[in-house]
Amino acid sequence: MPPDPIPLDPAQQARRDFARTALAEARSTELVTVGEPGLILLVERLRGHLDEALSLIDEIAT
Repeated sequence: MPPDPIPLDPAQQARRDFARTALAEARSTELVTVGEPGLILLVERLRGHLDEALSLIDEIAT
């Protein structure tokens, strides 16, 4: 993986990596077999990670 264009502290790197892992897991999930409750949980989890990613961007931008 290439170096980060903007240096992140270890906590920021962990937040980014956690969101990337969640996205990779969501992409690999067979949505047909998850069922409605599973889809709701998946969407809520991704919403939380999106919020965290946007907070990280705001943090870096300031």
